Amino acid sequence: MASIFTKIVNGELSCYKVAETEDFLAFLDVNPNTKGHTLCIPKKEVDKIFDLDETTYVKLMQFSRTVALALKKAVPCKRIGVSVIGLEVPHAHVHLIPLQSMDDARFIQKTKLSSEDFEVLAETIKSYL
Repeated sequence: MASIFTKIVNGELSCYKVAETEDFLAFLDVNPNTKGHTLCIPKKEVDKIFDLDETTYVKLMQFSRTVALALKKAVPCKRIGVSVIGLEVPHAHVHLIPLQSMDDARFIQKTKLSSEDFEVLAETIKSYL
């Protein structure tokens, strides 16, 4: 069964797309820790990040870095945190989280945004790519 992220890649589910290449996709997390929380995924469904072949792993990190640099320009924060947990969706993914404090990285508090807020934010991040 395809993961929710594979359904997004295939266009079966919508997302707030931030960046896309032939092999990778970045989109806003719809249940974000903070404003701008972004997910970077390989389009090929692989459950665990360390099961990716080395080339794909390195390219995913490079793609994530590019997105993180744009995210930092779009969302005022002290830094962009990076987290790879992978328990909630069986599809390798990198969390990019704008941080003001360590609490922002703990996946406890969530930020609520409207659809319009998500759309504007996605476009703002894209403008810095």
